[in-house]
Amino acid sequence: MKLQQLRYFLEVSRRNLNISEAAEVLFTSQPGISKQIKLLEDELGVSLFVRHGKRIVSLTPPGQAVVEIAERIFRDVQNIRNVGTEFAEQDSGRLTVATTHTQARYVLPQVVTAFLRRYPKVKLSLIPAAPMAIDQMVADGRVDLAVNSEVALQDANLRRITAHPWHRCVLVPRGHAWAEMARPLVREDLAGVPLVTYADVADDSALQQVFAGTGLPWPETALASADPDIIKTYVRAGIGVGLLADVAYDAEADADLVCLPAGHMFYPAFTHIVVRQDTYLRGYAFEFMQLYLPQLSREQIEQRLYRPISEDFSI
Repeated sequence: MKLQQLRYFLEVSRRNLNISEAAEVLFTSQPGISKQIKLLEDELGVSLFVRHGKRIVSLTPPGQAVVEIAERIFRDVQNIRNVGTEFAEQDSGRLTVATTHTQARYVLPQVVTAFLRRYPKVKLSLIPAAPMAIDQMVADGRVDLAVNSEVALQDANLRRITAHPWHRCVLVPRGHAWAEMARPLVREDLAGVPLVTYADVADDSALQQVFAGTGLPWPETALASADPDIIKTYVRAGIGVGLLADVAYDAEADADLVCLPAGHMFYPAFTHIVVRQDTYLRGYAFEFMQLYLPQLSREQIEQRLYRPISEDFSI
């Protein structure tokens, strides 16, 4: 069995069972991939794919098991490489961070600037995405760490540090009836109102908690976008009222909009640093986390991320 065979098999599974796409990513030929996968199946004595003619239609149960093991193997291979480069090239390398559009646009610029000033040889990539996709990227080992706005995925392999509180606000055009309202907003105000927000109401657990059991008509999602700047664009267009993180409101750039505090209607929300527990992180990854959480030392960050999970076996 060769790592190359596992790599080819794994890439086909990642590419929705499309050998052509896998060959393009791996810079090899389709017949070459098919041959190596067949050799792997012959050695294991089982089929890894269900085939209809020449077309792959699904993974077999053994194939699914091999995918999970192969994912672990290649994470460990990358961890071994990281150990080597940690000592050979301490101030250079790559760091890939998944985060929300709001964090990337309005919170992380100062962190990124300070980080790149310290580590000019590190190639930093920020990948903006929705919360569920962010957690999934960490779980799949596609990013080194994440800064997320919620706990979107329950996965025993993920470790988190609760970071900063964040609050929601309602955004309306300056001429809107609510713009001059003297009292705080209440949920009755939002009842039945078209919203421009991060996610559909049906998928937003925070909004569901606000309206569940009240008998009030739920808001309707006029438009959903993970990007706060898109939300503001469509609030300006009169599509609906905006509901987003207050940090995304810029008093100068958004002077034509009014930001109405709404945090009092929702349960407290926090950002989180997320890592996969078996990922070997370079020293500069911890520096990035420290810049985001300056109140914590590296030792404190490691303790919070990697301390054993206590289990209660009492009955």
